[in-house]
Amino acid sequence: MTAVGSSAVARRRHRRTEEILAAAWTLAERDGIASLSLRDLAAAVGMRAPSLYEYFDGKDAIHDAMFAQGWAALRSHMEGRTAPTDDPTAALIQGTEAFLDFCAASLPRYQLMFTRAVPGWEPGESAYAVSQSYYATFAADLAAVGVVDPADVDLFAAIGAGLAAQQAANDPGGDRYRRLAPAAIAMFVHHLEEGQEQ
Repeated sequence: MTAVGSSAVARRRHRRTEEILAAAWTLAERDGIASLSLRDLAAAVGMRAPSLYEYFDGKDAIHDAMFAQGWAALRSHMEGRTAPTDDPTAALIQGTEAFLDFCAASLPRYQLMFTRAVPGWEPGESAYAVSQSYYATFAADLAAVGVVDPADVDLFAAIGAGLAAQQAANDPGGDRYRRLAPAAIAMFVHHLEEGQEQ
């Protein structure tokens, strides 16, 4: 096969893979992330279930690809969401609200990325590396507004994760916990200021 033919095959394969993943997200939105069925997924893209193995090694590999897509989408969503560093509190509030909006936009994506909603599945090494890459960017963004202690980075992450979890569990589609972001960040900033005084 020529190089041109090989690249055309690679492009077709990439398009088909993206089509499968798009269908997987649609089914996850309909049925829940833990209920993803290879039979339903294959039918959604006009294939028989065994044909999916030409593109993915199995359901875990599909979850891995969705997980990586989720983290890539979060990176894209968060770009440019940090306010100027001369107002760290505003930057932290804006970042938290943007994160909460991302989580609220898709319950299955949130569950796949941040909970253990899929029994027995854990992200593979390459998928997990995408989340780790995002976390490094997240830590660098916090450092730019003066949050550098690893424990404070963990605390900030826990605040966002806690608000997202409460929103998903208790007010899906609403903003009950998103509205708490400014107050939660005010407490966090107070904690930072107390640490600086000691």
